[in-house]
Amino acid sequence: MHKNAFTPDNAAMVLIDHQVGTMSWTHSLDINIVRKNTLKLAQIAKALEMPAVLTSSMEDQINFTGPLIPELEQILPEAFAARIRRPGIVNAMHHEGFNKAVKATGRKKLFVAGITTEICITFPVLQMLEEGYEVQVSADASASFSQVGNDLALQRMHKAGAAIVTVPQIVSELALDWTSPNGRKLVSIIEYS
Repeated sequence: MHKNAFTPDNAAMVLIDHQVGTMSWTHSLDINIVRKNTLKLAQIAKALEMPAVLTSSMEDQINFTGPLIPELEQILPEAFAARIRRPGIVNAMHHEGFNKAVKATGRKKLFVAGITTEICITFPVLQMLEEGYEVQVSADASASFSQVGNDLALQRMHKAGAAIVTVPQIVSELALDWTSPNGRKLVSIIEYS
């Protein structure tokens, strides 16, 4: 294991605005792939008992964003119940409840994914980096309005210090060895059916 490795003991999962309506706006990646990978991230957090923070934007105020995808409640019922319902604040880290929830994980390494990459992910990730967090952005569990917007957002976050990764990379980093206890918990998550 390298010295900067993310492990179940030092990392948390942060899922931002994977809302039914918001996801329908995206065109940079097949939304079914984004949904599947988002659920895999939730399954990783559950399997390894990692802290997870969920948030939504304006889910109770306007119909077009909608609620978080319902499978998140099934996989992470406690995190879903404690989700931070932001009233329209673009940078989730500017929302006191969200910022406190991220700090309350006690982790300085964060796996982050969300919708949209260019708005709802970019600004909180930039602030997380400024606040001293190490961040891995799951590009395959995030999406944007357009491919160019998605690509530029990922480039901006990478340039600021975030690692841009995929769900298989996250699973593999956390497993270390498929025959280890964590590896056995995660091996079924990496399978692409």
